[in-house]
Order: sequence, then C-alpha cells, then structure tokens
Amino acid sequence: MVTPLRLHAPSRRDAVVVELPVVLAPMAGITNAAYRALCLEQGAGLYVCEMMTSRGIIVGDHKTRSMLTFDPSETIRSVQLYGVDPDVVAEATRVLVTEHGVHHVDLNFGCPVPKVTRKGGGGVLPYKRDRLRAIVRAAVQAADEFGVPVTVKTRIGIDDEHETFLDAGRIAEQEGAAAIALHARTVQQAYGGQADWSRIAELKETVSIPVLGNGDLWEAEDALAMMARTGCDGVVIGRGCLGRPWLFGDLAAAFAGEPHRARPTLGEVGAMLIRHAELLVDLMGERGVVDLRKHMAWYFKGYPVGELRRRFAMVSSLEELRELVGQLDADQPFPTSELGTPRGRQGSPRGRVILPYGWYDDTSGCGLDLSAAEDDVSGG
Repeated sequence: MVTPLRLHAPSRRDAVVVELPVVLAPMAGITNAAYRALCLEQGAGLYVCEMMTSRGIIVGDHKTRSMLTFDPSETIRSVQLYGVDPDVVAEATRVLVTEHGVHHVDLNFGCPVPKVTRKGGGGVLPYKRDRLRAIVRAAVQAADEFGVPVTVKTRIGIDDEHETFLDAGRIAEQEGAAAIALHARTVQQAYGGQADWSRIAELKETVSIPVLGNGDLWEAEDALAMMARTGCDGVVIGRGCLGRPWLFGDLAAAFAGEPHRARPTLGEVGAMLIRHAELLVDLMGERGVVDLRKHMAWYFKGYPVGELRRRFAMVSSLEELRELVGQLDADQPFPTSELGTPRGRQGSPRGRVILPYGWYDDTSGCGLDLSAAEDDVSGG
C-alpha cells in the first residue's frame, strides 16, 4: 500500500498531504498552469509551478508574476523558488504565501546551466554549506510564519570528486525542511549519462525527513523500481512525462497495484493535443496554440505521422489544430518500441564544470555576492 507524502512546517502538526507520492518536476516553459491541469486530470500527485527567481518575485517582474497563475483544479499551490541570498529568498517566500496563496515552496539547488554555475548558483551552490544553510533557514522561517512547508531539491554534487548531497540533506533536515528531493546526477552530468539511484538510498539512510527520488523515470515501472531499491518516499517526474501527460494515470495505477497502462492510439494522442490546446488558450489566448508547438515532437515520438509532423509544428489556431488532428490515422497503435526510452534534453556529460575563481577554497560562501547567479535562470 502506498503511503501518502506528508509535508509540514516545523511549527505545525497539520500538513500538506499528497495522497499519491508523485511530484511533477518544474520545467521551464513546460509546466505552466495549463500543463499542470492536464496532468492533474490524468492522476493524483503534487504539481509544481515553473521555477522562478526570488528577485523576480520581489521586484514584480512581469514574466515572473505571469508564471504565478494557477488552474482552479490546483487545490495545492506549489512553487519552486530559486535564490542565492537568504534575505531575498525569505521575502520572496512571504510574497508567494501572502499574495499568491501558495501552500508549498520548493527550493531549487540543482540547476546545471553553465551561465548559472559559473557565477556560483544552481547545483554548485550546495558546496558552500554555510550559504546553503542560511538560505534554507531563511526560507523555512519565513514560510513557518504561515504554516507553509518548504522542501529542497538538489543533485549528487558538482562532480564525482565534489559530492554535496549528504551534507545538503543533513542541512535541510536540521533547518526544518519538510523533505528533500535528489536528482541522482551530478552537475557535470547535467541530463546525460545514467542516474545513480544508489545515492538516493544513501540519502534515505542519512536523514529522517522524506526523500524523493528523481532521474531516469520513464515509465511507471521505473518509479516502482526506484522506490523498491532505494526506500525513497516518493518520486519526482520530469522529462518522462513530456508529450505523455497520461504517465500520471499509469503511476496511479501502478501504485495501486493495477496492471492497466495507457497505450494511446494516434487518435487518442490527437484528442489529448486538443485538450492541451484548449487549456493553453484559456491561459494565454490564441497564442497558447503557438506555445503548444514545442510539445509536438514529444507527443508524436514514435508514431508514423509523415508530412503532418511539419504542419503540426507550425499550427497557429485551434481550428487548424482540429483540422490536422482529423487527418491523423486514428487507429495507429501506440509505438511500444518507445517504452523506457529517454525523452527531452539529454546531451553528454561535460568535461568540467565552470566555477567562480577559488570556489573550492572553502565551504562557507556567506560573504560572497552571488546576485549575478540569479539573472535569467532556468531550472534543473
């Protein structure tokens, strides 16, 4: 039987309860309110808003504020927050809770993007243990004023020689975080190579707060295997659901011990595309259909779509989308050859991670000005 995920602030006994311990990972440009609502229609879980910067929230940046939109179906409003300054993160947390009704804040310390790491942010920041502690403490204390739980997401470390995840887990627990999620790759790996699930097991043995596992979860069976091998309390789903929002239904069935898995025909994929488009239009107006273009290759991965693939990638209206869906060979079966294969960005591990000069000299970092690491950040 699956144990619900319970997230609570230090001063509160009541908790945010996630009946199915499955979390949709924030993905820039993907997990907006429309996509979260679409996934929520497929199955239960915790659906996290796109990652946003603490400074963007405080200054009222238009792009950041526009991301703070929630579908009426989202009874738990969850946001992933990125920041490098404890005071700024604390103030942003208060704004999220008091002005936007957020019920859960997740702190991102996993971004592997070079333009961020070279400035000391993202997945390399946990090397500065004291700075990490100060940020987590500030966020937890600010959120605890309102009984809102804070969680932490991180990676194994910068590279194989500079691991940080166990210290990050201890710090998260000591400072009152409700849970910690581990993407079982290093910053150097980015999204390439293979996730090392054994490190999730190590983290679970090290801390008493719930541990969530992330990395190489392509099918519902992968989630069951990860939890069985590592003892983790839940899973975080990222690239595996790209073009496959029905994966959350598969996960619900798998956790319930049911054998059925969604294997949609091409016609059923077309219907899902239309539903996605409708939700995007409700969110953005007609430009929502244009936003859907980035999803087309994922939805049609493995299906014999032919020349229509190019036309779907240039669609500009709901009427046009419906017309194109009507031209699909609706009876084409699900391409089972795609099961268990990676989706989304991958790439190769990097030769080395570019860091600020002298980054490895000490593990404090409290006096460093890292504000440049918060400019134009995308999550990881």
